[in-house]
Amino acid sequence: MAISGPGGGDDFESDEGGGFSDINITPLTDIFLVLLIIFMVTSSVIVNSSNGAKAGLKVNLPQGGSADVATRSTDLVVAVLADGRLVLGGDVVSEAELRQAFDAAHAESSDTMVVVQADEGVPHGKVVEVMELAKAAGLAQLAIGVRDTPK
Repeated sequence: MAISGPGGGDDFESDEGGGFSDINITPLTDIFLVLLIIFMVTSSVIVNSSNGAKAGLKVNLPQGGSADVATRSTDLVVAVLADGRLVLGGDVVSEAELRQAFDAAHAESSDTMVVVQADEGVPHGKVVEVMELAKAAGLAQLAIGVRDTPK
């Protein structure tokens, strides 16, 4: 015995195990659209929130076009060459000599800023080592030198 639906066709086949002949996907589509809207709204709220560190997705990348930091004559400029050598004041120095120069600069003035100019091929870890040496000597003002971008 078959049950006839409103459209005149057989919706259920009770003789052959009760399987559906048509699947209605409209409710499933509605659920997916509602979830999509919820995710879109919450993601835009997360991106546009300005709660400082809680913003989560917004990243302020450094600009290389203009110099925001003015160097003084008392500041130390350390260059890290592509092969890992350290240059201070035009002379190649070792890490121990660099540490002594940082200690002497801190003894002279604690406001001394250290500007690290690294070659593009220098691993990030080497730059961090130089900055950690400066911080260990008590020099808290650190900057990274970049080249001007063409306008």
